[in-house]
Amino acid sequence: MALTFAATPRTQHGAPPRPRGRRGRALRRNLTGWGFAGPATLLVIGLSIFPAVWAFFISRTKWNGIAPATGIGWRNYERIVQDPDAGAAAQHTLTLTVLFVPGSILLGILIAVALNQKIRLIGFYRTCIFVPYVASAAATGILASFVFNPQFGAANEVLRRLGLPAQGFLESSGQALLVICLIALWGEVGFCAVVYLAALQDIPKELVEAATVDGASRFRVFLHITLPELRPVTVFTAIWQTITAMQLFDLIYTTTRGGPMNSTQTVVYYIYELAFQTQRLGYGAALAYLLFAVTMLLTLLVFWYNRRNGTEAF
Repeated sequence: MALTFAATPRTQHGAPPRPRGRRGRALRRNLTGWGFAGPATLLVIGLSIFPAVWAFFISRTKWNGIAPATGIGWRNYERIVQDPDAGAAAQHTLTLTVLFVPGSILLGILIAVALNQKIRLIGFYRTCIFVPYVASAAATGILASFVFNPQFGAANEVLRRLGLPAQGFLESSGQALLVICLIALWGEVGFCAVVYLAALQDIPKELVEAATVDGASRFRVFLHITLPELRPVTVFTAIWQTITAMQLFDLIYTTTRGGPMNSTQTVVYYIYELAFQTQRLGYGAALAYLLFAVTMLLTLLVFWYNRRNGTEAF
């Protein structure tokens, strides 16, 4: 009987080849992934991270964008505390945030509950609510300038027909910031409504049906079941809308330009004036970094508070 043996392939030195392990396959997958994600990553770094780091170095200088920069250390940050215009801008931004964030969340919940009903043309109504959010904020500001014009605006025309006195609106230092907040709500409430509408449709129907069988009214179901289920979404929208309010610029630029009498000058618009109108780039960059620090601190505080209470928003 002849015995045959399968020949084992050998390398040049006579040793059998090593089988390729999981590390080689993982390396190939990683290289392939970075091959696709690499260009986008470089774009993000080049257009966001690098300018942010560069702006930090600019914030420690005195520079007008033309002459060589002069290093002054932390003097720009110290000057912010003593700047009355920066304090007024911070107060206007805080007022706008306090009015805008709760208003957008409350209106978003109410509109979402209304749009969650089974009524005719519900798709049309949902589209109408979301269209202002998709529209350009600059276009919204320009349109609002005509609507709230004290001389020939549609808002004052309605007041005249109702026998009420005409208002200054965007030309009144006492009303302009409130009107800006109203315009911002009109443009941003669609986002909150869509987010809450998606969250409402994810609430288990068994909970609502069980509460209804037990005799709970619609209001009690909304208060004790719907609102607790919407809490993680509320955390997300609160953070998102706070950042939106603190960075509001385009509406102010297209309506009041910070006026009248700087009554609508927010921190972001003040940064724009410092950097691009008075060419105080170092001071403007320092104020921008301070705004970033405050926004980050508020976001972390909201995260900490809600995680402490057992709410996960992300």
